[in-house]
Amino acid sequence: MKRLDLLAVTLVLVGGLNWGLVGLAKFDLVAWIFGLDFGQTNAATRVVYSLVGLGAVYGIGALAARRRSPVGHAATAGAR
Repeated sequence: MKRLDLLAVTLVLVGGLNWGLVGLAKFDLVAWIFGLDFGQTNAATRVVYSLVGLGAVYGIGALAARRRSPVGHAATAGAR
């Protein structure tokens, strides 16, 4: 896995975990890390949220590229 792919996956997982905590426990992990209350933002939290969004956009592009490639990753996974 390329470094950029790993970074994008990590960012999307952080965002998914944060949203899961928001939905289930009304707890914003990113805000808490930066010493803020639920729902508050500052420049640092907006950078984190923006990076998570960029990671998701990158992931969408990577998935689309894999679908277009003649030999898809999923097709070779079962051949092992």
